[in-house]
Amino acid sequence: MRRVKTLFIALAITCTDAAVARVSAVALAREAGWQSAVIPAGDFDLTVAQRPGRGSSNVLTVYVEGDGLAYVAPGRRAMDPTPTDPLALRLALQHPGSGPVAWLARPCQYGPRARNCRSDYWSIARFAPAVIDSAGAALDRLKADAGGASRVILVGYSGGGALAALLAERRDDVAALVTIAANLDLGAWTAAHRLTPLSGSVDPAIDAARLSRLPQVHFVGGDDRTVSPAIARAFVAHMAADAPATIVIVPGQDHHCCWAARWPRLAMHGDLTHIPGWGPGAR
Repeated sequence: MRRVKTLFIALAITCTDAAVARVSAVALAREAGWQSAVIPAGDFDLTVAQRPGRGSSNVLTVYVEGDGLAYVAPGRRAMDPTPTDPLALRLALQHPGSGPVAWLARPCQYGPRARNCRSDYWSIARFAPAVIDSAGAALDRLKADAGGASRVILVGYSGGGALAALLAERRDDVAALVTIAANLDLGAWTAAHRLTPLSGSVDPAIDAARLSRLPQVHFVGGDDRTVSPAIARAFVAHMAADAPATIVIVPGQDHHCCWAARWPRLAMHGDLTHIPGWGPGAR
């Protein structure tokens, strides 16, 4: 059943996850005791990190990083798409429970720019078939490294949420989909901002009906001017009327600040804690 909820959180939060000087995801993961690596995955080399084994679960939760720095000015592509701040990693580091957790960066972020690092892959082709296939290969590797997990929960921030949705539409091992401020309907998103269409990309909305039986929660900021709640609604509208999809609107939240500070509370949202493999007691 489609549901839209407005979540009120009585917290005094400062913008600790706002954009600042570029933060090293590898250093952040290492400080938390996580293991990081750059792995070959399809046409790209992707940076990943995993929490050391804690507890036992056959479900691996994977956080997918956002688009990062696609443009430095209107019409001028960035030379390096590495995000200023690895927000999805910050969320992953706070994941509840003791089950296996991993983080997946996007092509050419946080690592050596050795293979296929063309700016198309962080601009018009950021969701190209080759990018989707590469992320899928990385998921298979992360599952194996997690002790042979049989299922995955995909959590994606911003463009990472769109990529997570594309993966969920193409895999049969996804237990649930969780997105945060995600541009899930590329057509609606580019039209709303009068942006150049992402001509080299696959739009998650096209095959959204495939997710009509998949448990999913989509968090959106009530004050997000980059990806408004209307984008999540447009995406879910492509599914069956009884799809188990919940849209949670967080008042006062914009696109960046302060998802990381709010995540410990949001991650205990009822629609998430009912997902097998999520949070405390996951198995």
